[in-house]
Amino acid sequence: MKSGDVSGSADTKVFFAAVAIMVGTCIGAGVLGIPYVAAQAGFFVALAYIFLLGLILLITNLYLGEISLRTKGDHQLAGYAEKYLGRKGGWLMEFAHSFGIYAAIVAYLVGVGGSISFLIYGDFSKMILFGVLFGFIMSGFLWRGLKGLKRFEKIGVTIVLILLVAIFFVFIGDVNYDNLKTSNLSKVFLPFGVVLFALLSFSAVPEIEVVLHKREHLMKKVLFTSTIISVLFYILFAFIVVGFKGIETPEIATLALGNLFVFLGIFTMFTSYLALGNALEQNLICDEKMSKFNAWFISAIVPIGVFLLTQLTDFFSFTKILSIGGVVSGGLTAVLILLMVKNAKKKSERKPEYSFFVNNWIIWFLIFIFVLGIVVELGGI
Repeated sequence: MKSGDVSGSADTKVFFAAVAIMVGTCIGAGVLGIPYVAAQAGFFVALAYIFLLGLILLITNLYLGEISLRTKGDHQLAGYAEKYLGRKGGWLMEFAHSFGIYAAIVAYLVGVGGSISFLIYGDFSKMILFGVLFGFIMSGFLWRGLKGLKRFEKIGVTIVLILLVAIFFVFIGDVNYDNLKTSNLSKVFLPFGVVLFALLSFSAVPEIEVVLHKREHLMKKVLFTSTIISVLFYILFAFIVVGFKGIETPEIATLALGNLFVFLGIFTMFTSYLALGNALEQNLICDEKMSKFNAWFISAIVPIGVFLLTQLTDFFSFTKILSIGGVVSGGLTAVLILLMVKNAKKKSERKPEYSFFVNNWIIWFLIFIFVLGIVVELGGI
């Protein structure tokens, strides 16, 4: 075999590994909320959000990819922010990262609690009870640690993909195209936060840079391919569920599809919860130098208290929590990345494998969109 063939084969293997990480980070349990907001606002309204935010996040990820390629050494998002925006920038990035994890964990407590209650009682009367029990069970996993965490993450992604394929073949014949034609302009902003949350994958960029070691020229291709796969996944999932259930689509999409899919949805949220809780715990131990107990308590027990607080009002539903997490965590992270990129170009430590153009009008327009989303979402609270 020629050396060029060997190199090409290695490139292909590394490329697909990097794409798998990026898609796996992007496609998680957040996808379960997209059909509901699509049904409420209108399928084509949600479709526009998926395309628009997919494009905006692709541009932002391309900037982040360039930042990572211009910087020597391995860094996480907070490390890049501190390097190019100062200590306060690092703190803000840490806050955005932690806020997003908390929002996701609390949403999964709502989602799993509601799903189990629905399976056993046919309603959500015991949602809080099962949510708390699930939280304490997960706290046990997080305390003991899980050597097979990466394996569980891969299983979770695999389950999501199996869900989509199974849902497509089982329900494609039941799609009512009239359900896709309705819209409600009074809820035109509803999909923004949930779709943004579902498309977030910033945290994967530093990881795929490590995977692409000595093959950094594949970075741009990985980002484009991952975005296309994720966007198509969300469109197809929303198309099937909304086409099948229409305005009756529940907040947790799998509840509309039968007990088997509800169970698979629970498992998907379990793996996502485990990955996020472990990431937060390890971050507190490694970066904030916390003790094992304190890091575990903040990562595993405090979210249960936050979950109980959100249940004092009907406002904080599954999709509402995802939406708040999306606009605050995703919006703030994106703004910080957009503010970093010009400094990274000026202080470049190495020549990047690609350079994405920077225009002040584009940068400030994208910042405006993210800030507007934050203001609208928090204004609704």
